[in-house]
Amino acid sequence: MSPDSVAGRALGKRLLREAGRAIEEFGLIKDGDRVMVCLSGGKDSYAMLDVLLQLQRRAPVRFELTAVNLDQKQPGFPEHVLPDYLASRDVPYTILEQDTYSVVRDKIPEGKTMCGLCSRLRRGVLYSHAAEHGFTKIALGHHLDDALETLFLNMFYGGRIKSMPPKLLADDRENIVVRPLYYCRERDIARYAEMREFPIIPCNLCGSQDNLKRQAIKAMIAEWERLDPSRIASLATALAHVEPSQLADGRLFDFKGLDALLVPERTRRRA
Repeated sequence: MSPDSVAGRALGKRLLREAGRAIEEFGLIKDGDRVMVCLSGGKDSYAMLDVLLQLQRRAPVRFELTAVNLDQKQPGFPEHVLPDYLASRDVPYTILEQDTYSVVRDKIPEGKTMCGLCSRLRRGVLYSHAAEHGFTKIALGHHLDDALETLFLNMFYGGRIKSMPPKLLADDRENIVVRPLYYCRERDIARYAEMREFPIIPCNLCGSQDNLKRQAIKAMIAEWERLDPSRIASLATALAHVEPSQLADGRLFDFKGLDALLVPERTRRRA
């Protein structure tokens, strides 16, 4: 599919529209923001950067974009790919270097899921860099499919109802994380990445691990969508329509205090 074809233009417009909607609804980027765009070399982060560059030219507010990549020292990592690509797009960038690869390999037994520790280490390095260099937002490339998969992962394996929010105040309270692709579907991003011919860098650390829980959840959601395409839209809507009184978390709703809200018996009878 060519970027200039009817389908290609429609796909690009759809991603721009969905990203713009997320930015507007959740206040992801505001006038004067300095946005650190986390670029991993995967399809999602490339698409996010590409979309943000287009929105930067069109948006009524002014904001800066700087791409930041963490070189985790994975064997065979093609160090030239991202600098060459970013230079060709005239995008300011920084390459951070820290050997988190060896730490993960040392701490996680063979065959176990490495993504959790890898993510925590990577997040720590990126958050520190953002705070030290005055970035006001940290942009991550997560999309709607990521949010739904995370919801079910937490429900099935973590015993809690929790997902990926479009905007998050980090635990350190020094950084705000934003997800501009929050409303975008992964299949659209994959087609867009192929169309734009991004130089994808595969993750050699955990990409070869089979039977990851997330892959099982992804397959489950794909089967649901095959049976009824409207389910995904309904799930996405549900993420934004939470009713604490219909759940069972006493921290969010005062169940013990409900008795005091009863209408007096005489009043009920008159009614």
